[in-house]
Amino acid sequence: MSVRKKTDPNIPHLREEQALYSLGYRRIAGLDEAGRGALAGPVVAAVVVLPPEPDFPWVPMVRDSKLLQEKVRRHVFECMIECRIEMGIGVVEPDVIDTINILNATRRAMKLALAALAEPPGYLLIDAVRLRNIPVPQKAIIRGDRMVLSIACASVAAKVTRDRIMLELDERYPGYELGRHKGYGTREHLKCLRRLGASRIHRMTYSPLRDLTRLI
Repeated sequence: MSVRKKTDPNIPHLREEQALYSLGYRRIAGLDEAGRGALAGPVVAAVVVLPPEPDFPWVPMVRDSKLLQEKVRRHVFECMIECRIEMGIGVVEPDVIDTINILNATRRAMKLALAALAEPPGYLLIDAVRLRNIPVPQKAIIRGDRMVLSIACASVAAKVTRDRIMLELDERYPGYELGRHKGYGTREHLKCLRRLGASRIHRMTYSPLRDLTRLI
């Protein structure tokens, strides 16, 4: 693997995974989500199981997905697919988010992602969130998507997958420019909401959508 500068706090490392391997754990997975703060569209979770020695040329490019340009995120994700990195994806739709709240929806998406794996991981490293009622040992790490390589990979997988979903929704719900802002509360999105009202993929429990009642 390429040498990485240890002084940059935004470069994820393998120390968490290596410590767990030294304790005898196997199939260590990183878990993260995308879309918790958006006004429209689903919340998407991804789980990634890296090999013990992920010596791939794309690994030094990995960061928290929020720190990467869109084309770099897509490239890293495509590289993970080409290298057959094991991953699972979970998607929870906006109506469910409104019914059970975003934290519970995020946990549900994460459990769906885990269920999509061919077999359960031996240990879970999760960005900030703890999961209840699962048989897998876990560790929630604040800012884990910036510090832990497997979580950072999961953040990229979740973000790229969700962005693709939002591009599809942009075609089904024209006028909101979903392909540009991906459902987040940008000035452009709010202007579209004032003009068109809310659609069926908007989260009506989120401010400022609580006051909008018209569905298209």
